[in-house]
Amino acid sequence: MSRSDRTAVVTTAASARDYARAVVREQWDTESRTAREEDVVDLLLVVSELVSNALRHGDGLAAFEATATEVGVRLTVQDHSDVLPDVVHGSGALPVAGQGQGYGWPIIMRLARDIRMERRPGGGKAISVLVPLRGRPQPPHQGRKT
Repeated sequence: MSRSDRTAVVTTAASARDYARAVVREQWDTESRTAREEDVVDLLLVVSELVSNALRHGDGLAAFEATATEVGVRLTVQDHSDVLPDVVHGSGALPVAGQGQGYGWPIIMRLARDIRMERRPGGGKAISVLVPLRGRPQPPHQGRKT
C-alpha cells in the first residue's frame, strides 16, 4: 500500500508537507502528466501555513487531509478552535511591516482557490482549500526511425 493510500498521520508542518508531496507523486502525476515543480512548491507553502496556523492559533491540529483532484490538490486542515480567521475575506494584500496580521493568510489567498471554512459539530473548525497544479510540458514524442 502506498503512503498516500493510508490515513495521514500528521503532527507537524514537515510531516504534512511530506504527505502532500506523496499525494502529488502517487495520485496526481500520471504517465502523461507531471506536476510543475513551482506548483508543488506553492502547494507545500500553503500546507505549511495552514498546519502552522492550526498549531499556533487553532488549539492544535485535529486532522489533515490531502486529496488529489483533476485540477490540483484539496487540503483540509481541522483544528480545535471555533474562531474563524477574519482575514480570509480580505484582499490578499501582504501586510505593511509592523501592522496587522502576518503573511500566512495573504499567501494562502494568493496561491489557493475555493477556500472554505466551517465549524465542526464537536467543536473546532475545518479549513479546506484547493491548490491548483499544472502539468509540466511533455517532451515531443520521438517517432521510430526506420
